[in-house]
Amino acid sequence: MSHHRGFASGVPSWVDLSSTDVDASVRFYGRLFGWQAEMIDDPEAGGYGQFVYDGDKVAGVGPVSGEGMPSAWNTYVATDDAAVTADRVKNAGGTVVMEPMRIFEEGTMAIFQAPDQSFVSVWQAGNHKGAQLVNEPGAFCWNELVSRDVPAAERFYSSVFGWTPNTQDMGGMRYTEWQLGGDSIGGMIEMPGDYPPDTPSFWMVYFAVADLDRAVGDARRLGANVLVESMDTPAGRFAMCVDPQGAPFSMIQLSETV
Repeated sequence: MSHHRGFASGVPSWVDLSSTDVDASVRFYGRLFGWQAEMIDDPEAGGYGQFVYDGDKVAGVGPVSGEGMPSAWNTYVATDDAAVTADRVKNAGGTVVMEPMRIFEEGTMAIFQAPDQSFVSVWQAGNHKGAQLVNEPGAFCWNELVSRDVPAAERFYSSVFGWTPNTQDMGGMRYTEWQLGGDSIGGMIEMPGDYPPDTPSFWMVYFAVADLDRAVGDARRLGANVLVESMDTPAGRFAMCVDPQGAPFSMIQLSETV
């Protein structure tokens, strides 16, 4: 099992869901992935909680930050110093949406927007080190930027996190793997033309499942829309869904060789 007690700086370390209906999201993902929600019993936490799978913290959940905001899964990248990362964001042409803020004794977070309009967060660990389980069924296993401006994204994320883009042709589609220290830590594709024209660049979160066909069937029965039916990739078979509250996410049955 891929248990973690911390992540190297520059590696995606946590994901959380901003939901228009937290209770409904808790029910949906609980039934889909077998997660249990542990909500923080403190008014200052703003209704935030954590999804737990078999005793491991795997993701967060909380209400959207403002009226009219859509539900969305958010990606957090580990950093040793959120303030230094914020300075890099400004120097790289990005926007600091939320300055580094201490979250109790758990750690420090900040939210940025890249020049391609994608949002990304960082987490400087305190007591909370990030996800305790990754790359296994029931946990997130991949983070992929769907970008409307790939060159701008390459410049920004390389400058801020030290990532190296490794782009290859995959069946007529150019796919980029973000690499750090020689390891692949995320991906990027150009947003396909069949997306609605007002869809901004965004980070897609992939969750590993043991049986994709069963998971897709369960998601559909629970009220999700399946945008991309099961497709084969070198990493495994995946499908893309939108949950009942409108948050896109993907599921993948990882190949044994991955």
